[in-house]
Amino acid sequence: MNRSELSHQVRAALKRLPPPYANHYGVVPFPPPASPPSVMAVAAQCHAALNALARLETLVSELGDPWLVSRILMRREAISSSAIEGTNSTLDELLSAEETGDTWGRQAAAQVKDYALCLDAVVPSATALGPSVFTDKLVRDLHRSAMKSETGYADTPGELRTNVVWIGGRGDIAYSTYNPAPPEDIGRCLADNIAYMRGDADETFPPSVITRMAVAHAHFEAVHPFTDGNGRVGRLLLPLMMAAQGHAPLYLSPYIEANRSAYYAALKAAQQRHLWREMIGFVADAVTATVSELLATRRALQDLRAIWLLRRRFRARSAALRTLDVLPHYPVITAGRLAELLDVSGPQAAQAVRQLMDVGILWERTGYRRNRLFAASEALSIINRPFGEEPVLPSPNAIEEGTQPAIS
Repeated sequence: MNRSELSHQVRAALKRLPPPYANHYGVVPFPPPASPPSVMAVAAQCHAALNALARLETLVSELGDPWLVSRILMRREAISSSAIEGTNSTLDELLSAEETGDTWGRQAAAQVKDYALCLDAVVPSATALGPSVFTDKLVRDLHRSAMKSETGYADTPGELRTNVVWIGGRGDIAYSTYNPAPPEDIGRCLADNIAYMRGDADETFPPSVITRMAVAHAHFEAVHPFTDGNGRVGRLLLPLMMAAQGHAPLYLSPYIEANRSAYYAALKAAQQRHLWREMIGFVADAVTATVSELLATRRALQDLRAIWLLRRRFRARSAALRTLDVLPHYPVITAGRLAELLDVSGPQAAQAVRQLMDVGILWERTGYRRNRLFAASEALSIINRPFGEEPVLPSPNAIEEGTQPAIS
């Protein structure tokens, strides 16, 4: 770790690491700032982000639009956050695994599924409990959930590390870019982070949700409490901070994945020089872009439903018509799951599936006679497009063209 890249304040927080790394030093992070850091340099970005949040929350409250809190958003978060750490799966694989329960031979799919199910469980808790949701147990449980299918993890998931780790250097600490806290200091530093997320450490007035997310995230990654999986846990905490403060939770990992260089540069500025504005500006931009992406996806799915309605005459309140409202949330589905969601019989669900297959809304995925999977490929293409790309809508008569849409 090159000390010349560290600010004077961070150099003052250096502590010699235990053997066999006693020639090197780790950074014992100071607690997050009790008074909100200045955001003047990124004020326009923060203002845009808060306006975007207000616009989103107005839609959630006025329309009760279920898409804005859809399980699919959590699954895209799981895929992107895992991809940042080198665990690569696809939305198609994840949704298929959830429907069939089968992740055999696909450790990556199992890991991403664990992450998604963790979000399912903890986001409602954060909404209900508020800032008190943040505890040492929560952080450990998040790590345990995110890492339970990681067969290569040498430590016990959920246990704080007792070893020295470093960032960068390609396996050689002599060339690292940052050395996190020594093991003996992790518990205290993590307690500081948790107190900040809870608001216990606020001195004067609380920071905005944008500032709190940015500072808490950078500080958590600086502490690096686990041997591996810190990035995943740190990104899990972001939507929880939003939910705990009464906001609609946003899932920022797709933006982070698409802007990795800027993300790492912002973390580096915060951790090495205590320049918080870069991280605050990054999180603000992530919020603004994610809201725009979310609303574009929502509009495209509404337009897609209108296109689907042109393909056949649906009987009012029929299972097939009601299925059109299910598919944005379950674009990969079994007939059994559809029957459960619609509260109809198995034969009624099967008939709805056949009707939608006839007009190219659903496509059979497995070729099996039993336990067949069906995909709304056109919806998947919209939902799973690369971050920032405009949605592409199909032709109303796509079924006549006879080809299944490609899935990203």
